[in-house]
Amino acid sequence: MSQAFGGTSPTADSSTRMILEPRAASHEEAVALLEQLVRIPSVSGDEAAAAHWLVGQMQTLGFDAYVDEVGNAVGEIGAGHPETVLLGHIDTVPGNVPVRIEADRLYGRGAVDAKGPLATFVVAAARLAARPDFRGRIVVIGCVEEEAPSSRGAHAVVERYAPDACIVGEPSGWERVTIGYKGTLRLRCATTVPCGHSAHDRETAVEQLVSWWQQLRAITKAHNAGQSRAFDQLQPSLLQLNSTSDGLEERAQAEVGIRLPLGIDPAAFASTLHRLDERVAIEVLGATPAFQAAQQSPLIRAFNGALRGYGLRPRLVLKTGTADMNIVGPAWGCPTVAYGPGDAALDHTPHEHIVVSDYVRAIGVLETALAEIHCASHGS
Repeated sequence: MSQAFGGTSPTADSSTRMILEPRAASHEEAVALLEQLVRIPSVSGDEAAAAHWLVGQMQTLGFDAYVDEVGNAVGEIGAGHPETVLLGHIDTVPGNVPVRIEADRLYGRGAVDAKGPLATFVVAAARLAARPDFRGRIVVIGCVEEEAPSSRGAHAVVERYAPDACIVGEPSGWERVTIGYKGTLRLRCATTVPCGHSAHDRETAVEQLVSWWQQLRAITKAHNAGQSRAFDQLQPSLLQLNSTSDGLEERAQAEVGIRLPLGIDPAAFASTLHRLDERVAIEVLGATPAFQAAQQSPLIRAFNGALRGYGLRPRLVLKTGTADMNIVGPAWGCPTVAYGPGDAALDHTPHEHIVVSDYVRAIGVLETALAEIHCASHGS
């Protein structure tokens, strides 16, 4: 087994399930856990090294930890109910951000999105489980391919658990809790026309796609009229556009991403876009409906109490992005929020970093909130 919080060698073997007594990680160990996890590259589809390493660290903290059949890093601690699933993701987008700690800031790809929240889950759950009045079970999951259209990791665990509560690991800032994410629809659009001389009056393949895009923008403008909140608006993005020609035919292709508000079904909206111009073929690469949790639940009350303990006024926020919360929230139907340290504006940027002291505070907030559910000295 790998030494706890040291090195980057993925030596954890999911076939060897050592279960130790729960152990509370120290401040230094908590920071080292996050730094070492960030140092292991884990771009979507290539998460194995990070997943196996994290499993080894969870085992040393007392989790029954393993890598599941799709590559998720899973750590289970405790038994019975209440059961809380802490669902993070271990994958990142591409891009090498040199890992370093400078002036209380940990730089590195994934520090914010979303290894910071995932490390927060591991440390807070282990500390809580080490308490003598801990009851129930906590499951920490580091999902694969959250940053990919597939969301493979989250889809794989939907049928496996039926938790009493779920917290999704995404950067909300340590002082806020997220209760909703917009949906997403990602499309590949293509059209082909015969080649022709540029001196002749004809519509090129690129022009056909641009015309289709302009019609989409018109639909967006009409829908967004009077919608002041970004959460309620359609938000299309033209992600890629290119054209090719073999001398006989020219082909134009584009990838489009659309952020969807509540009430717009991705499949129905894709059908609407196909009917705009039947010459444009549309392939759906990924589709997830928007989701918003209830604003009142025992889980939210637990977070509100934890944040007030830090002298903060609790804030519930809605995000314009999309997360695995969109998948597990409606499937499990239990109280669900998203929480984690980090500034979401730094997601995917070349200067991605997390404030280390905020990460430490988030561990405290999460442990306090979970205690309301899992400790006999709190709640019912």
